[in-house]
Amino acid sequence: MEMKQPATMNRENEWEKEKNEESQENGRLMADNVTEKGQKANSGSGQVSNGYPSTSPQSPREAGTGGGDNGNTPGAFRTLMVQQTCLDPPRETWSKKMDFLLSVIGYAVDLGNVWRFPYICYQNGGGAFLLPYLLMAVFGGVPLFYMELALGQFHRSGCISIWRHICPIFKGIGFAICIIALYIAFYYNTIMAWALYYLLSSFQSTLPWTTCNNTWNTVSCTRYLSTDRNISWTNTSISPAEEFYTRQVLQVHLSPGLHQLGAVSWQLALCLLFIFTVVYFSIWKGVKTSGKVVWVTATFPYLVLVILLVRGATLPGAWRGVVFYLKPDWKKLLTTTVWIDAAAQIFFSLGPGFGVLLAFASYNPFNNNCYKDALVTSSVNCLTSFLSGFVIFTVLGYMAEMRHQGVETVAKDAGPSLLFIIYAEAIANMPAATFFAIIFFLMIIMLGLDSTFAGLEGVITAVLDEFPHLLARKREWFVLGLVCVCYLGALSTLTYGGAYVVKLFEEYATGPAVITVVFLEVIAVSWFYGTTRFCNDVQMMLGFSPGLFWKVCWVAICPCFLLFIIGSFLAFAPDVKLFDYQYPPWTTVLGYCIGVSSFICVPSYMVYHLLTTKGTFKQRLLKGITPEAGGGGGPHQDLIFTSAV
Repeated sequence: MEMKQPATMNRENEWEKEKNEESQENGRLMADNVTEKGQKANSGSGQVSNGYPSTSPQSPREAGTGGGDNGNTPGAFRTLMVQQTCLDPPRETWSKKMDFLLSVIGYAVDLGNVWRFPYICYQNGGGAFLLPYLLMAVFGGVPLFYMELALGQFHRSGCISIWRHICPIFKGIGFAICIIALYIAFYYNTIMAWALYYLLSSFQSTLPWTTCNNTWNTVSCTRYLSTDRNISWTNTSISPAEEFYTRQVLQVHLSPGLHQLGAVSWQLALCLLFIFTVVYFSIWKGVKTSGKVVWVTATFPYLVLVILLVRGATLPGAWRGVVFYLKPDWKKLLTTTVWIDAAAQIFFSLGPGFGVLLAFASYNPFNNNCYKDALVTSSVNCLTSFLSGFVIFTVLGYMAEMRHQGVETVAKDAGPSLLFIIYAEAIANMPAATFFAIIFFLMIIMLGLDSTFAGLEGVITAVLDEFPHLLARKREWFVLGLVCVCYLGALSTLTYGGAYVVKLFEEYATGPAVITVVFLEVIAVSWFYGTTRFCNDVQMMLGFSPGLFWKVCWVAICPCFLLFIIGSFLAFAPDVKLFDYQYPPWTTVLGYCIGVSSFICVPSYMVYHLLTTKGTFKQRLLKGITPEAGGGGGPHQDLIFTSAV
């Protein structure tokens, strides 16, 4: 026993020595490999491999490890960069900064800029309307726009999952936004289907809405072109453009109202199918593909607007329309209607609260200057609205000159009728009418496509972020299912009475609901999450904190701004009328039910959260308004820096 013990101890010592040498060799290889990767990741840009800046300061010892000996100096400290293993796929990012900017501009600049702003402007005092419009933009619209871009970029989440990091009890806001986006998709794309029908009908030497000898025309049709000197226009006259729109495209004469919509128009069904096919193949792969498509869809409308502006300015009587558009009526500023219309117009024009800005910004680099982006894109949006007013009213002045009527008589119709009747008729009276009709309706389609891309991307991002393990690798199939749901939901708008459904959705389904949702969003961010914490987040991203102006807007002015719009909706129920059809009282109840169906998600989720959370009521409530630990956002979510000898 005494002789075997030293031999056993020797063998154990030799085994431990070999083990230590092997461990040291493995440690050197690992350290060299990590140091090498660290040098590659941090070379030149001061950023780590996920695109975020390295915020951990290097000590002199850590700096010394970057020498040519790969940090093998005996006794020196090394900084090991250990990457967390995550089963989620890396988040997609924009290929270029311009992809993001054009996508946001394309979303903000939509059909409403072309028809609604000019109509609202001349209806509320012309040039005098620009004062309340700009005030509402500066103190209400732009701060909300900036806030959503900053939230999306910092937390890198869609409109549902982002509430875990802000105020979990308000998560129902995200579900409400998704339902509102679906309602918009049900009717908004139908307007593009109408424009596509016009576009296909424009490939003729004689535009079909210029003659009265078609099968859809009535005896009241009055063909009145600039060359017809022997025909006078009266108040009972119906233009061939109006009959083409109402009797051939919409076929509303075959439906008595909402209580009997009639059959589906197969022509419009095929047009809408083509629109949704284009939408699907533009967004199915994510922002990498949609970011390339918007280079065409977001820039082409500006080219067309400039062409139409130059052409309209050379038409006889164009100056009458411009004077009518901009002539200030300062007395209008004393009425509350002007301020209500200005607030609603800037809100729906910039579009905060639809989940789109959150989704688009979530694909930005962490240090992207979203403050500058907010100012640039919101300015472009407002200027586009102003420009489109000249495009529309030069043509309206020309129509008034040709008919020997006042501009206010010609411009009595708002909404799509302004484009599909008045402007279409004006184009038909121009030389090279076919060319101008083609580019005009192509512009309408592209303006609508940008907004559809954005609206559906907001829903897609929200759902994929909420259920990443279930849907992350099945994006194409999920997008296909979403597009199919939107198409089926839009079938009611393709019937003979579909125009009545479009008007109902436009008035009730989106307006009051989305404003209420955004009001709760501002309250949750400013009062529960805290303006100080939010400003610290912005400072971490951009290197500077928002100024006092932005803080005051987020805490006080924006909530009052939104309450003002909500109160106006409740105090003045819209008197809905389309063509000669007056909406019956039961449609008002139906409209408010559609609007409430989306907003009900907010209180429903609050109750669900309080019931499913453990603890006393006070503990549940505190947990509901406290951001969850380990949330996304910030530059530290992917990497951990540790020190080792």
